[in-house]
Amino acid sequence: MAGQPASGTGRRPARFRVSLLVRWSALVGTLLAAAVVFALVLDRYLPPGLPHRPVLVVALCLLGTLPLAVLVIRAHLAPALSLYRALAGTVTSYRDGDFSFGLHWPHDDELRDLVDGHNALGEVLREQRLNLVQRELLLDTMVQNTPVAMLLVADGVAEKKPEKQDDGAAIVYANIAARHLLGEGRKLEGQRLPAVLERAASALREAVARGGDGLFTIGEGETEEVFHLARRRFNLNGRRHELLLLRQLTLELRRQEVQTWKKVIRVISHELNNSLAPLTSLAHSGAELVRRGQVERLPQILATIEERTRHLESFILGYARFAKLPAPRREAQAWAPFLERLAAQATFMLAAEPPAEPAAFDAAQLEQALLNLVKNAHESGSPAGAVTLEIRHLQGMARIDVQDRGPGMSDTVLANALVPFYSTKRSGTGLGLALAREIAEAHGGRITLANRAGGGLAVTLILPVEGSGAAH
Repeated sequence: MAGQPASGTGRRPARFRVSLLVRWSALVGTLLAAAVVFALVLDRYLPPGLPHRPVLVVALCLLGTLPLAVLVIRAHLAPALSLYRALAGTVTSYRDGDFSFGLHWPHDDELRDLVDGHNALGEVLREQRLNLVQRELLLDTMVQNTPVAMLLVADGVAEKKPEKQDDGAAIVYANIAARHLLGEGRKLEGQRLPAVLERAASALREAVARGGDGLFTIGEGETEEVFHLARRRFNLNGRRHELLLLRQLTLELRRQEVQTWKKVIRVISHELNNSLAPLTSLAHSGAELVRRGQVERLPQILATIEERTRHLESFILGYARFAKLPAPRREAQAWAPFLERLAAQATFMLAAEPPAEPAAFDAAQLEQALLNLVKNAHESGSPAGAVTLEIRHLQGMARIDVQDRGPGMSDTVLANALVPFYSTKRSGTGLGLALAREIAEAHGGRITLANRAGGGLAVTLILPVEGSGAAH
């Protein structure tokens, strides 16, 4: 019977099981036996001399037993037909998301197994629906209360001009942060994004109009706020949608800026103290020797002062070069003469012949980056003959590998090696690898570091290959 609430599936009490086949076989057998008995009774009591007596017996038997058989079969089929209608009704309820109905079948047969399976399915669907509702509630709570402003826009309207919008291009979801950022706390769903952006800061409108991810700044001076805009496109219910994420980075960037300045000041102070202290001592010793008239040691003292001064100058120039790296001037360069100039300044072995095809890059900047990498390879303790350089052209990119057979790097050092001012060397500035990364990224490429099997480090520069000889 349908319409009873599902009360879970429990263990059925032990009872004698009668299958459908046995029940219907017994029913049919009973009806046949009744027909035979009726036929025998007719055959006994009908006069023997009736014409067509056998035919008459069969006809009367059918007239007497068929209505009874129909009534009995109908009475037995009625519960099953009711069960089938109930099954159809509960399936319709499941399709509509209502899992609160269960079924009951009093007989212990195959239909009882079907009902139990159906009720078990409903129980599973109810539990899944409850878990899904709870997860949706949790997700909505998290999304609504996240500090990242989220806007879901239909039809990718964020990249079109307002006059080209259609009526269906609208904001379909906005969390609390987005409402406060763009709508002064008011609801944004249903409004068109261009109309909302008209009330927002011009920097935000320009960032959205540019397309893609990026940073933008709102305000000036003490009220300056830095935001990151991220955009993702996907299909939802057969329509094109775009998700815009606006994350405020002001506090995070300021914390990073303070930490960076502290690190810079600490490194510079350490280096200046290491150079100024001996310079002060040497100057005092030179003045004392002059006062005594013992000038024979003055050349040595002055040479040491000059060496420390040049080291200090090189240190300051390294910081200035990193801070003021100009935009690269890409010009077509042949690899062979470029490597010859590089080999005149550093020792390395070519692992393979360089490509014959030229590539466009800033020769001075790439030379500085490779000099830093080769110098680091030698300072790692690697044998000089194991420091190798290899250049290959792969799928429109130039791959430059500088490898050594030193001790390699630990996981911690690998994770921080490209961070400016991070160094494990006692006298290192932490700018060599950082400057190489800055140069690679300025060329539209990247740099990676990995330990080699058997010991050593492999530093890889990936640069886009541009065969044009025009400067960029």
